[in-house]
Amino acid sequence: MSDTLSRLYATIESRKGASPDSSWTAKLLSKGPEKCAEKFGEEAVEAIIEAVRNDPEKLASECADALYHMLVMLAARDVPLSAVMDVLEAREGTSGIAEKAARPKG
Repeated sequence: MSDTLSRLYATIESRKGASPDSSWTAKLLSKGPEKCAEKFGEEAVEAIIEAVRNDPEKLASECADALYHMLVMLAARDVPLSAVMDVLEAREGTSGIAEKAARPKG
């Protein structure tokens, strides 16, 4: 599964500096990190709406959109996907309650 995300992230990275007329990803990236973050937020809200509506097909589609836009947002801020995966791997096997309690306050 993560191979798909890795390939998608590599494609997104390859669009950096490309003409905004050449791809949707290049167009998003050309608008800057703030716009990429805003677009991710919009897609996340759309996924929430479909979860509330209980439409599995639309939810899967909106989640795919949200994942794509999350990766664009990461690329816009030069945060590699591997950094996110490292955090997830470090948390693996730890209770979510315990992990959250161990986070620094503030």
